[in-house]
Amino acid sequence: MLSRITTAALVGIEAVPVLVEVDVSTGGLPGLTIVGLPDATVRESRERVRSAIRNAGFPFPRTRVTVSLAPADLKKVGAAFDLPIAIGILAASGALPYREERPLVIAGGLSLDGAVPPMRGLLAVASAAQRSGAGLLFPESNLAEASVIDTVRLFPVRSLAEAARVFVSPTAQPAARLADTAGETDGGEDLADVRGQLLGRRAIEIAAAGGHHLLFSGPPGAGKTMLARRVPGLLPPLRLEESLTVTTIHSVAGMLPPGAGLIKKRPFRAPHHTCSDVALTGGGSVPRPGELSLAHHGVLFLDELPEFSRRSLETLRQPLEQRVVQVARAAKSIAFPASVMLIAAMNPCPCGFAGSTTRPCTCDARTADRYRRRLSGPLLDRFDLRLPLPAVPWSQLEKDGPGGESTASVRQRVCIARTRQLDRQGMVNGELDASVIRPQVVRQAECRDLLRKAVLTYKLSVRGVSRVIKVARTIADLAGEPLVSPAHLAEALQFRSRELGDEGGTETEIG
Repeated sequence: MLSRITTAALVGIEAVPVLVEVDVSTGGLPGLTIVGLPDATVRESRERVRSAIRNAGFPFPRTRVTVSLAPADLKKVGAAFDLPIAIGILAASGALPYREERPLVIAGGLSLDGAVPPMRGLLAVASAAQRSGAGLLFPESNLAEASVIDTVRLFPVRSLAEAARVFVSPTAQPAARLADTAGETDGGEDLADVRGQLLGRRAIEIAAAGGHHLLFSGPPGAGKTMLARRVPGLLPPLRLEESLTVTTIHSVAGMLPPGAGLIKKRPFRAPHHTCSDVALTGGGSVPRPGELSLAHHGVLFLDELPEFSRRSLETLRQPLEQRVVQVARAAKSIAFPASVMLIAAMNPCPCGFAGSTTRPCTCDARTADRYRRRLSGPLLDRFDLRLPLPAVPWSQLEKDGPGGESTASVRQRVCIARTRQLDRQGMVNGELDASVIRPQVVRQAECRDLLRKAVLTYKLSVRGVSRVIKVARTIADLAGEPLVSPAHLAEALQFRSRELGDEGGTETEIG
């Protein structure tokens, strides 16, 4: 006898429908065979399913059982096929009286005692069920996650026995959705705690307002990490479509906490410098999102930037431009979204005190130069703002009272500036093609002359000029100005310091 169950497989951050066909035959030797390009986890489900069916009180057929996972050319990965396989075996063997095809997507793993544990990637599966108009039978532990999709019928279960009861009952009622009680949260760390570093505070405000990449350089204790960790608090809350994408990425990666629903706080990821290129950008034998995608619509902070491997850093170059990570395999190419604000911090030399007025540098010029050259020119060119941070003198640290504006007041300006950008062009300036802004700037004689002098002085590349223009546009938005002025360009140019690395290049044609 044959049964058909619908489930889904994860491909990147999407779920594609998979048909589980189960045939229980009276001919041949008893056994359970799974075909359809299963990985080791799916092949091992034979033992989990057999034990779960018996411990749930159902008879396991003493005949030949063949399970086919279609489409056959799509690799099936993970334990979430356990539950649909078990239901399919029970329906095909006659253990369940109701075997008619139902518009129901079933997904979930199985423990040996028949319990249904939490699974990763359920939000993507729920979206697939919504598109097909089917109900969703899934682990009860994932109810908050599934409740994010408000138009799909939900059937949460805790065990195989409960799943069987839902499957055989045409009148089973969907469960009520869990209310989303998670409120919007701020960054947790207030900008008012930062003493001194007025230029650093201004840099993170501009970066947050326009979604620009930022690189800090300075001695240990200058406040580079302190400033970077306060950037998420300056960003506006995630929009609904952004929250859905961020939550799906974290769910697929298995990073969503148990019982969590929609993510409303912008992500902040700070991987250690020993992480591999695959961990940073994503990939692997079974492609998974990396730190770059986990920071989608948020902040990726790379501390001690030169300590990362050259291979890891160079893999960032293309995704930072395209804002997507393309993982190419022989059979399929998978895209992971990666629209991030990259904030990085580095010391000017191995000892950290090159150029410091508080402590002498113990590195020779050759060592310091070799340390800085761990960062390639093309990578440095992708930072819109590059700022050396000097050590803060003790006279500023010992003052009582707040150190400056609070996160809330700066965030208000950032939100207003971002709203201007979204109303004008549908995206923040950091994501914009500079060709949209460039004609407006070069038509002004004073701006054109200032850019020409900057190109000759700083040897800016074409990309560097574009990034200066975009930063100037953000500064104008913060000031509420409709046009970019020479003053805005001059402020943007001060963040293209050559102390962080030599870009090289030749004179760039401005127009």
